Amino acid sequence: MSHDEDHITSTREKLVRMANQIATFFHSKPREEGIAGVAEHINKFWEPRMRRQFFEMLDAGTENFDDLVIAASAKIKRPPTPEQADTSIGYTRPARVENAAPRK
Repeated sequence: MSHDEDHITSTREKLVRMANQIATFFHSKPREEGIAGVAEHINKFWEPRMRRQFFEMLDAGTENFDDLVIAASAKIKRPPTPEQADTSIGYTRPARVENAAPRK
C-alpha cells in the first residue's frame, strides 16, 4: 500500500480513485475500446449502490473523474432509485399510520 492510499478516507474519494484506476488501464487501448472496457468493468463489478453514488457525483460535476470515465458513463448502467428497485420487484411499502398507539 502506498503512502498516498493512507490519505484516502471517504467513499467518494475511493470511488473516484477506483474509476480512474480502471481508466488508466484502458488508456493503453484505442479510445472506443477503452470506453467500452471501462463501462464493461464497472457494469460487471460495481454493485448498484456504488454505481448510484458514481452517478450522483458525476451529475453534480464535483469530482475529478478521468475523461475516459466520463466518456464511458453513457454506457454504464444507471441503477434505479431504491424506490424504483422496490417497485420493479413488486414490493410496496406499508402505509404509515399517523398517531397510532404503540404496540405493547
